[in-house]
Amino acid sequence: MLRAAALRPINVMILVIGAGIFVTTLAWWLLPLTLVTYASLAFLAARDPIFQRKVLGGDTVPKASPNAGEGSDVSPERRARWLPRGETRQKVEAALDVYRKVVAAIETSDDVTRAVLDDVIPRLHAAADRLVDVAQGREKAAEVARDLSRDTGSAAPTSARQENLRDLEDRINAADTEISGTYQELQDLRAKVVRISIDSENPARANDLNASLDGLNARLEALGELMTRQEER
Repeated sequence: MLRAAALRPINVMILVIGAGIFVTTLAWWLLPLTLVTYASLAFLAARDPIFQRKVLGGDTVPKASPNAGEGSDVSPERRARWLPRGETRQKVEAALDVYRKVVAAIETSDDVTRAVLDDVIPRLHAAADRLVDVAQGREKAAEVARDLSRDTGSAAPTSARQENLRDLEDRINAADTEISGTYQELQDLRAKVVRISIDSENPARANDLNASLDGLNARLEALGELMTRQEER
């Protein structure tokens, strides 16, 4: 990554231009300034997830990929692409597709509907991030469970190991249930947004949508924290 960042055309161009101006003007301060700028650009490029994926190719996940969550600049769709290929990733991507449609339905609605649902979009973003958090925790738990299963097959299983394995399997099942349920709930939220846009003067519809979204966020947050504690354990 460092070599690719160092040889990135735009970074090399900065180095060449700075050196050319230095040779022409003999302004000594240009040399350290050029070197510092070049080094900074190379460092930032090496840390850029998009550049990392381009260099590493395919769906390779950079080892230094951010532990994204709420407040991260990385979109939930991009984080979902870092998940291993499989059923969990497919379910998450399908749910995120519906999430984007819900956001688009709100953003393209009339002024009255947008005013009624003004605080819904940030909570939708939070739900999407938490969904990916749960999926990431689920995949880590599944990896550990597979390792424990292999160990129990090669040696006499201890009660502690069996308990940990059962606990992991319970968390995995809970995550699978919540991921599947989130897809359906987002579908329902999309329908509720359409009904609100038709009947925007009915506050009960907006209250119902807000309650559903708050419940979804609360469950995803609680499950995400549970998966994190299991990982630490």
